[in-house]
Amino acid sequence: MKTAWVFPGQGSQVIGMGVDLLEIDRAKATFDQAAEILGWSVVDICQNDQVKLANTRYTQPCLYVIECILVDALKQRGVLPDAVAGHSLGEYVALYAAEVFDFETGLKLVKYRAELMDLASDGGMTALIGFDRDQLAAAISDTPDVVIANDNSTAQVVISGTADGIAAVVSKIKVKRAIPLNVSGAFHSPMMAAAASEFGKFLAPIEFHDAKIPVLSNVAPIATTDGSKLKAQLDSQITGAVRWREISLQLTELGIEQAIEVGPGKVLGGLIKRTCEGISTVQMGTRSDLEAVFPV
Repeated sequence: MKTAWVFPGQGSQVIGMGVDLLEIDRAKATFDQAAEILGWSVVDICQNDQVKLANTRYTQPCLYVIECILVDALKQRGVLPDAVAGHSLGEYVALYAAEVFDFETGLKLVKYRAELMDLASDGGMTALIGFDRDQLAAAISDTPDVVIANDNSTAQVVISGTADGIAAVVSKIKVKRAIPLNVSGAFHSPMMAAAASEFGKFLAPIEFHDAKIPVLSNVAPIATTDGSKLKAQLDSQITGAVRWREISLQLTELGIEQAIEVGPGKVLGGLIKRTCEGISTVQMGTRSDLEAVFPV
């Protein structure tokens, strides 16, 4: 069976996530290594601090560390995917899973990315559920400073931009639900250009190896193993849209029959099910999930 691993991003975090992974071989060493790099404990925050866990500066590294531990546990069980993809922050875990860079390199990138995004203070994001896509496209075309940031499925997108721009778009369309997101800025939009420029300087000297597993990136969802392409695509990600609907469709094109969501929650599995016929989904977010599906 052809399988893809997909990795959730910010918004999937939940208090208590990852704590049971301490019982997995080598996980404690990874948590300890992360604490040295970050200067704080992923386990402590995930176990005890709901406020910090919801803060971008902490959310993104926590998700990266936990998802990487799950990747390692799957590989230790002899399990490998035929393709990988991650939603926003999750793309860093996909690149780690494909051995484009090592754990430490990825965590340092995620740490700096999270700090830059946490400092963003202009604009915001709103999720739209149940809308006419043509009507939405026309409204965005007529409204400055608003873009589709996450194209998740035919029925769900996230728009990003100025508060006035978002309000104007929502007023011009029929939408079942419009949900403002608790984020500090207009992520995945041109309003993140300053953060993206700083991140690009940090990213530039880092070596990306060719991937050992094909990766579908957010900004260019065609599977590739070319390390230079993957680096350029990651460099564009902070301002570029997350094209998850297209990634889901590409999984079908690749002949993927099963998507394993590696990390907390079931959001990506749900999006894939709504977009693709014939792809089953599996949740892999805890030690019990691992043991149930891939017993040692």
